[in-house]
Amino acid sequence: MTETDSAAKAPQRPAPAPGPGAAATPDHDPATESATAPAGTVSTARLVGVDLARALAVFGMFAVHVGPFPTPGGGVGDWFLELASGRASALFATLAGFSLTLIAGRPEPRTGPAGRRARARIVIRAVILLVVGTALAMTDFGGAGILNFYAVYFLLALPLLRLRARTLALIAVALALVTPQLAYALRALLTESLVTTIDGYDPIARLSGVGVLDFLLTGLYPAITWMTFVVTGMALGRLDLSSGTVRRRLAVVGPALVAFGYGVSWLVLRVTGGDRQIAATMPDMKDFEALKDAGASAGAFDMPVGGGLWGPDAWGLLAAEPHTGSTFDLIGSLGIAITVLLCLTVALDRLPALRRWAAPVIAVGTMSLTLYVGHILVILALPGESATPPRSASAALLFCFVLGATLFAATWSRFFRRGPLEHLLTHATRLANRVR
Repeated sequence: MTETDSAAKAPQRPAPAPGPGAAATPDHDPATESATAPAGTVSTARLVGVDLARALAVFGMFAVHVGPFPTPGGGVGDWFLELASGRASALFATLAGFSLTLIAGRPEPRTGPAGRRARARIVIRAVILLVVGTALAMTDFGGAGILNFYAVYFLLALPLLRLRARTLALIAVALALVTPQLAYALRALLTESLVTTIDGYDPIARLSGVGVLDFLLTGLYPAITWMTFVVTGMALGRLDLSSGTVRRRLAVVGPALVAFGYGVSWLVLRVTGGDRQIAATMPDMKDFEALKDAGASAGAFDMPVGGGLWGPDAWGLLAAEPHTGSTFDLIGSLGIAITVLLCLTVALDRLPALRRWAAPVIAVGTMSLTLYVGHILVILALPGESATPPRSASAALLFCFVLGATLFAATWSRFFRRGPLEHLLTHATRLANRVR
């Protein structure tokens, strides 16, 4: 499975902490503001950290889509390519949940007319993302896009917007523990004829080949399991990331989740012999070398292992490989997302010069929607390429994508507050101001 990250939809750009009284302004939309506000704005480091984390997710998405295929057991570069696979999209989804709390109000959710306007903004964003995502799905990029999935995540998150961080965290834990097994059971009940019948009544599926059933259960980023990332991001958005106590707790929780998700999976598979069962169904080294020689990208084998959650083989429920959608995969990926966000936030807080040095990269995070859509269009426009991964996938092509995105974002941000698509999205959400 290829990964987009996308994420993600490319998640909405975060905001600077609003000035005094801004949170009480009914029509103030934090998610439409730039996280690169002037220094001195209250607690901006934690929000610029979101932009920087999102930029790294953008680059991870590029690595999966146009980067070379990593050699198993290879060097540091191969390790980074493997790390990007699956985890970049999980980071995007987590940051999308964080951005939802920026729209809904943080640390306290908006209520009354302001709350209704916030929900209306989210609905408008979801509709636009569904339209754009469906349009991309109609291209040769196909179901690898995530924008239309994000639209569903946003709508499913609406009932949760007023919940506290503790409640959201408990819901995320429940989702991580229960939904992978539930998804496996539900997919086992599906037959080809049933899927065909459902899709036949679904206008979105008939139009683009990716419909409601994909969004909820059978797609590359099914909401049934991926809402775990979104809800976790919403919980993080409710926290005060400038608090030393919160940071110390997250510094324990993040690495602990990584160790549990990947460590326990590794141990259980070896004790039960599941690793051998999975290896028997995976491509051997000759297949890897053939893909590498053909210029395959890191997403070429990005599918649930051993039949995983898609077939009769349930060993995938114990695996932590990217996009297995298992409990271990969800927990491990969440641990990485939390750790990345925390480390970047603390680094920007402790090293003010880093914000200046990383400004071009931070700019990438402020216009991730533009760069997400743009990178797909560039892939489709490459000579002789019609889908992802492109046959010309290589380290050189990856470098060109990263450099091009950084230069574009840095240049654009010098003249405009928002990226091109971010500006159009913000303009469209002004319709929510009519809600009373």
